Amino acid sequence: MKSKSKKFGFSILGIILLGVVAIFVLSYFKISIKSVVESPTAQENVGYVTEGSQSIWDKYLKKPAEYIWNEVFINLLWDSFVNNMQRVKNGQPTEIQNSAPSLPN
Repeated sequence: MKSKSKKFGFSILGIILLGVVAIFVLSYFKISIKSVVESPTAQENVGYVTEGSQSIWDKYLKKPAEYIWNEVFINLLWDSFVNNMQRVKNGQPTEIQNSAPSLPN
């Protein structure tokens, strides 16, 4: 017996609709988003999260992200991409086309 599992996901339209519904619910309960965001407590919380995020980025994530960006993306992928796009522009075969075996006629 086959079991069919349904996968549920969010689309961008669903997220927008959920946001609109959330705004209407807050409005129904007379909660002002502006006053909540501008309150000293909210500003303090945002500052705390910002400082913590910056600290985590500086201590743990910055060096690996810079390595991946510079050594992997730029040196390995981007240079090859630009080289192949220049070949396409000049009407030359790409590196993949040069490396692929050709079929006999």
